[in-house]
Amino acid sequence: MLAQHSVVGERIKGLSGVWLGVGTENVRKICAVGVHLSRWTTMHGFALNVNTDLSYFKNIVPCGIQDKAVTSLANELGHIVDTELIKQQLKFHFAALFEAHYRT
Repeated sequence: MLAQHSVVGERIKGLSGVWLGVGTENVRKICAVGVHLSRWTTMHGFALNVNTDLSYFKNIVPCGIQDKAVTSLANELGHIVDTELIKQQLKFHFAALFEAHYRT
């Protein structure tokens, strides 16, 4: 989905999520992915920063990673992004990847 917007997302071994600028000094996280297990219950999450106010990240250590920045799709593209379009694109790619069907 990021590639549709000319954004290159990659993984970093040992770190969860989707990263931009891998192999440069400007590595930044655009998407968090996580799993939590507690009392025989499994929870999973996915958070893509689309039009996120990044100023809030100055008050926390996102995902416990101190030496990496956080970004958003809007920040990378330089303009507000249509979240409904992003939702549809994510559904399409998720369904294709996991060979699932979805309704538009």
